[in-house]
Amino acid sequence: MTSKQRKAQHVIIKGTKDGLTFLLDDHCSLDALKNELKEKLSERPDTSSGAQGPVKVKLDIGHRYLDSVQVEDFKNLFSEEMNVIIEEIASDVLTKVEAEEMKRNNQITRIVKMVRSGQVLDLKGDLLLIGDVNPGATVKATGNIYILGRLRGVAHAGYEGNDSAIICASNMTPSQLRISSIIRRPPEHAEEDEEKQEDMECAYVNEDKEMILDKLQKLSNIRPNLSMKLE
Repeated sequence: MTSKQRKAQHVIIKGTKDGLTFLLDDHCSLDALKNELKEKLSERPDTSSGAQGPVKVKLDIGHRYLDSVQVEDFKNLFSEEMNVIIEEIASDVLTKVEAEEMKRNNQITRIVKMVRSGQVLDLKGDLLLIGDVNPGATVKATGNIYILGRLRGVAHAGYEGNDSAIICASNMTPSQLRISSIIRRPPEHAEEDEEKQEDMECAYVNEDKEMILDKLQKLSNIRPNLSMKLE
């Protein structure tokens, strides 16, 4: 049989220690995919009795998008032939909700104000604040925090677990710095240093998971991915 005569294979089944993974072709028609899947499921040993318990299944659908109705169709197709639990449907396609969440986490929000004691500024993505953060105030962002002013309150960057986030301020004398779950408190002489500080500073987490405070000029070497190339 030549390669041209050989039937195209749209479903590949791989056994893992946790169950079965079905790799489903994302280029063929949905009907062709379902027909071949049904054929292959019917060829497998009958597990409907559940004597050995349900089989755990992961579906990898690649760049194909399935709506809720199509997902139910696949689940019903499996349940007709096998006693299974579909634990995961992996797709390389972003849903609208995921895309909007990604957009929020990559945006820069610009705010011109003074954040006063007792106030909390909490947002998705990067924060560019033109103003001071007073003692007793808190600014939080899932991304980076840039403050063109005095930071004397609490700044918490990357609070959803992003320890690559940074905190920059024109005058860095915070009551507390936090990046992801890592905390740094100010030294006892912070108030004295406030008047002496001349350069903008930035805080970042190094490879040893320690928060470091350094001059802003070193940021291009510490986080080179922050720069955007101009075409």
